[in-house]
Amino acid sequence: MNTIHGVTELEKYWDAFQEWRKRERLRTRLCRLSEKELRDIGITRGEIDYVASNRAIDPRGVRSAE
Repeated sequence: MNTIHGVTELEKYWDAFQEWRKRERLRTRLCRLSEKELRDIGITRGEIDYVASNRAIDPRGVRSAE
């Protein structure tokens, strides 16, 4: 394995780890909201995992600018 390939692979894993952490932070924040707060933003408690895993997709069918 050459250095450039190794750095690229390391960056790929680091980026994936950072994305996972972002999803987990979002999931945690959403889980802390009350039912009323979730309704206000248009999602149900059952949609939290979906929303956290698919941040670019709005469960209401609206595409985000991300």
